[in-house]
Amino acid sequence: MTKLIVATGNPGKLPEMQDYLTDARWELQLKPEELEIEETGETFSENACLKASGVAKATGEWAIADDSGLEVNALDGAPGIYSARYGRTDTERIERLLMELGNELHRDAQFVCVVAIARPDGSIAAQAQGICPGTILHAPRGLGGFGYDPIFYVPEKRLTFAEMAPEVKRSLSHRGKAFAELLPQLEKMAES
Repeated sequence: MTKLIVATGNPGKLPEMQDYLTDARWELQLKPEELEIEETGETFSENACLKASGVAKATGEWAIADDSGLEVNALDGAPGIYSARYGRTDTERIERLLMELGNELHRDAQFVCVVAIARPDGSIAAQAQGICPGTILHAPRGLGGFGYDPIFYVPEKRLTFAEMAPEVKRSLSHRGKAFAELLPQLEKMAES
């Protein structure tokens, strides 16, 4: 098994990523706590690559990073790469987004996730993107998930992310789609 350092300080991301990589031959490990990589990119792709590359170079190991967020069409793609910084808490972020949307009728949005893998020298070995389209509700629904999940409605399922069973959300979420695209690339890397 090849070690793959997860470029996050969030221990909750480790089992989530492991769920997507169940068949892959990679052993996931969190990055050292003291290692911080600044997200200075202007796109999800740039930030995922910055984090993966920085952690790989610092540790001398393969690294994986993702960057994701919510893009709302009526807000010109905001909050976008600033999704996590749109407020101090999930509640604040949701309240701010709903306030900014106001009575806007066109509430189309999408969750975007980019996952990047870096070689031990920091060069990017693979990258994948997943997109999940939906709409923003006027008020939260559901108790599951996190972040914007209670207001992100997926019309084909007639549920918000917060109302979905975890395995359903995993199969059609932006992160699930990105990992599905990444897995064949990972398998090739594991074999070489």
